[in-house]
Amino acid sequence: MEFESYFRFGLALIFVLALIGVLAVVARRFGLGFPTAARKGKKGRLSVVEVLSLDAKRRLVLVKRDTKEHLVLLGAAGDVVIETGIPTDDFAAALKNAAGEKPVPVGREDPT
Repeated sequence: MEFESYFRFGLALIFVLALIGVLAVVARRFGLGFPTAARKGKKGRLSVVEVLSLDAKRRLVLVKRDTKEHLVLLGAAGDVVIETGIPTDDFAAALKNAAGEKPVPVGREDPT
């Protein structure tokens, strides 16, 4: 009798673990998984600025290298570079200063 209880417990545990695994696969398939967060850390030459999940299999990633940003589409079929050499906000402000325009801080509207 006691062996039967342990056997039932083992089967129930295996069933619950299998059910969790199936639900995790289904949730990931429909894009309900956790998106990859942009990492903010040390000042390096390369960083991930932003990640946007398009669907379960594709993500847009904005990667910053020095003063340029690059937009990359990551997917199951392959990775595609959408746009390269996008100037960063700091670089755009430097261009405005060089052109003699009054710089506008990022996130604020021009008061004129």
